[in-house]
Amino acid sequence: MSTSFTRFLAVASVLLMCALTTSVRAEDPPANSEPGEPFTFAQVIGQPAGPPPTPRHTGIKAMAKDLVSDFKHLPSKENLYWAGFSGGLALAVHPADDNVNEALVNSDFANDFFKPGAIIGQFPTLMATSVAVYAFGRIKDEPKVSHVGMDLIQSLAVSEALVQSLKYTTRRERPDGSGRNSFPSGHAADTFAVATALERHLGWKGAVPAYIFSSYVAMSRLPADRHWLSDVVFGAGVGIIAGRTVTRHGAEFPVTVAPVPGGVAVLYVRRQQP
Repeated sequence: MSTSFTRFLAVASVLLMCALTTSVRAEDPPANSEPGEPFTFAQVIGQPAGPPPTPRHTGIKAMAKDLVSDFKHLPSKENLYWAGFSGGLALAVHPADDNVNEALVNSDFANDFFKPGAIIGQFPTLMATSVAVYAFGRIKDEPKVSHVGMDLIQSLAVSEALVQSLKYTTRRERPDGSGRNSFPSGHAADTFAVATALERHLGWKGAVPAYIFSSYVAMSRLPADRHWLSDVVFGAGVGIIAGRTVTRHGAEFPVTVAPVPGGVAVLYVRRQQP
């Protein structure tokens, strides 16, 4: 394992964790719990308690105001856990970086199959699609649709802010030697941010194709020789953080990260409908 990668991954993780750290201790009961009342894990890590209605206003001013609020809400315990989990996973796959890239770059099938991902996963493409959804909702006076578009736009904005800050801090060289802005993958972060936002609005029926799409786009950066596997893994984590932060209001997330002895665990909780 290269010392340089370990060093800049540590820098990236520390920067991201510092941005997400809160002063609330895990053992402290949440503010919304009554004295003597047992509290849930979801409350402890700050997950939303229930689904609020679609915002009354989804105009440009409301979206800008909400975006400022998004950045204020980046610090949360669960975002901190996601950052640690993503950093640990990136570190774990790093020894395979060279072998994975070599295998995919030299594969004609991989190059042909993943080639469209480089275009459809670009920030301008994703943003144009998100703006189109938002505009359609506004023009047709469909607040729920414009709310989806609004969250997609904000998720991309938060994702890009995190990605660009990390890229020009870590300065990792791309596999093809074209620049020192490889880590983390912006394609992976942006598409996973979009997928996470869609999951919050559409549920798992929308999340499954969205996450399949985001995984396809993320992997497309490897045969193109533009990113390492560890870039993609950490980028996906950044995107999840962005998407969950923007859509922090609503039903509790079915997938969460929890601290366990020696690390963190990813949990899926299925709740029965009353």
